[in-house]
Amino acid sequence: MSSKPAGRTILASTIAKPFVEEITASVQQLGFKPKLVGFLANGDPAAQMYANWTGKTCEGLGFEYELVQVDKNDLESALMKANKDDNVHGIMVYFPVFGDNQDQYLQQLISTEKDVEGLNFMYYHNLYHNVRFLDPPYNEQKSILPCTPLAMVKILEYLGVYNIILHYGNRLYGKKVLIVNRSEIVGRPLAALLANDGATVYSVDINNIQQFTRGDDLSEQRHKVIDLDSKEHTLESLAPQCDVIITGVPSESYKFPTNYVRNGAVVINFSSNKNFNDDVKQKAGLYVPSIGKVTIAMLLRNLIRLIKNKNHRATLQKTAA
Repeated sequence: MSSKPAGRTILASTIAKPFVEEITASVQQLGFKPKLVGFLANGDPAAQMYANWTGKTCEGLGFEYELVQVDKNDLESALMKANKDDNVHGIMVYFPVFGDNQDQYLQQLISTEKDVEGLNFMYYHNLYHNVRFLDPPYNEQKSILPCTPLAMVKILEYLGVYNIILHYGNRLYGKKVLIVNRSEIVGRPLAALLANDGATVYSVDINNIQQFTRGDDLSEQRHKVIDLDSKEHTLESLAPQCDVIITGVPSESYKFPTNYVRNGAVVINFSSNKNFNDDVKQKAGLYVPSIGKVTIAMLLRNLIRLIKNKNHRATLQKTAA
């Protein structure tokens, strides 16, 4: 008897390609080189690697990129200076910096006009309440989404998990997704995004498992969250039911149990560490081992959107005057 053929491994570079082409065309239409400034105030090798990737991608696509390495205690004043600099179009910080509530303060300090990572409260509020535009009822300025959760949505669209025949808000109807990460930067907003699109999402962290589903208010379609009974609902019982398994555990030692993966499931890892053993390819139908290049593409796409939104507002102000 022949063994089951391995699932397909899909590289982030393949998924990112059409977005890279879109971004390149958008930069050419702008007629100038948008400038992105990245602030690095920690010694995290993963952050340094991400900064290097971002810089190389920016330079290759017609952007200007400046990496500013700064002491964490000087980061606040550096961000305020960048907010006021008209030559800076986008700002990002390589978190964590302090690793506590001070990081949330720094996120809110970045101007909404320059927040390429979509971490400002206004953008998060829109995400959680499923508000997709900044200017209803005109709906000409799209809200900014955090770049890693947005990258995950685009990956799932590319892999065909989204049903494009259905209306927006229903395109994940009937899908079950397991996310092993509930960070405020990626895991929780990703669960909300997928639930708002109709999925049942099981969000796993070290403390418990929560279920995210779309709410009953169809006019807003805001998701709802419940804590699951830890005795009745476990990772071992829930994972085999899921169409998609997503991990983002920042640990070299963590490995998601391959025997929990349903045959043919979509498996995605967004951690800089390898969260799956190689044998997962024997269970997964589609396997995406890393998503960094898609994330950077979404970050630059956000930067283009910020510039377009600002230009649109400026046009409206001139017309009103």
